[in-house]
Amino acid sequence: MSGSFMRTAALLWHVSLLAPPEKKALALGIVGLVRVAPIILFSFVSGIVADASDRRKLMMLTNVSMMVISGLLALVTFTGRDALSVVYLLAGVSAAMASFDNPARQSLFPSLVPREHLQNAISLNSTMIQASSVLGPMVGGLIIAVGGVAWVYAFDAATFLVLELMLVLMRDVPVRPEAERSELSFRAGVEGVRWVFRQPLIRSAMLLDFFATFFASAEALLPIFAQDVLRVGPRGYGLLAGAPAMGAMLTSLVMVPLVPRIERRGRLLMGSVVVYALATVAFGISTAFWLTFCCLLLVGASDMVSTVLRNIIRHMHTPDSMRGRMTSVNMMFFMGGPQLGELEAGLVAQAVGPAASVVSGGVACLLAVLWVGWKTPTLVVYRRDAQERP
Repeated sequence: MSGSFMRTAALLWHVSLLAPPEKKALALGIVGLVRVAPIILFSFVSGIVADASDRRKLMMLTNVSMMVISGLLALVTFTGRDALSVVYLLAGVSAAMASFDNPARQSLFPSLVPREHLQNAISLNSTMIQASSVLGPMVGGLIIAVGGVAWVYAFDAATFLVLELMLVLMRDVPVRPEAERSELSFRAGVEGVRWVFRQPLIRSAMLLDFFATFFASAEALLPIFAQDVLRVGPRGYGLLAGAPAMGAMLTSLVMVPLVPRIERRGRLLMGSVVVYALATVAFGISTAFWLTFCCLLLVGASDMVSTVLRNIIRHMHTPDSMRGRMTSVNMMFFMGGPQLGELEAGLVAQAVGPAASVVSGGVACLLAVLWVGWKTPTLVVYRRDAQERP
């Protein structure tokens, strides 16, 4: 995960260097487009595959594929063949593989622990991801400063070897009975989509995530802020890119022991997204490095609260036989939102400037939260269920 976040940060920096200065914002926005298109194309199929197959073996296959793609990114960059079109193409193929990996990953880990420990497992899993999000961009920024983006891609390719080894060594993975595996058919996919949209809590949590990340996803513009607004170079960029995850990781240390005891989860979920929107607005206004850094810390902290609560809602109310398809539908929201948001942020920044793009996105995010709360009052008043009590 650290290598993957490192690659994402390096990819944005790489594109900002390859793009013409007058079209830098648009070029960064297109990164979101080339990464979201495969998610939209393959998410329907990937959920069916995750529910019908051996999830561990599926992860082994997808991660080998992503390792090869990172190696190709390193190769073309080392040899000077890193045109924008080539970088976009390889980023898109990597996103296609990730669209199959994520449902398998998200469906596998809940089956590895008893239900009474699932909430803590979700929190710890989120902590792992956020710790990787801190480490990856910060180390990536240092590697870029010392050796260039090609070495980031090479390092990322090597990290996949660690994951493959862990999957090979994994023992006593619960074997799902055939009765719990879905058939590999279009009908099974339609059944999964219908099931998700008939669950008000799950559906509303997904919509909340999509609107928030679509309007307030401004991380694609960080290279512009680092280079042109704050003038801090690749080391400063690495710190800014890792700041949201750092805030999230610190928050997760508090949430792990507390989350099983939180009663009014709906209100806390809605409130965290409001804070996320306001912190985004402050980030867009700031012209000081440390103020920007603190705003991004708050963005990550509030997003962590939202992420944990949304994941608990999804996993605690989804049967194992439906996890892959539920995750694939959710993937269109939680991955599609940020990637489309990057495109939206790039287009607006190209037209009116990066600061106006970020501020307007934060305001739109705030309005979206209010709309979701108005349309779905059951999410606002959602409390811990009896079967979730510690």
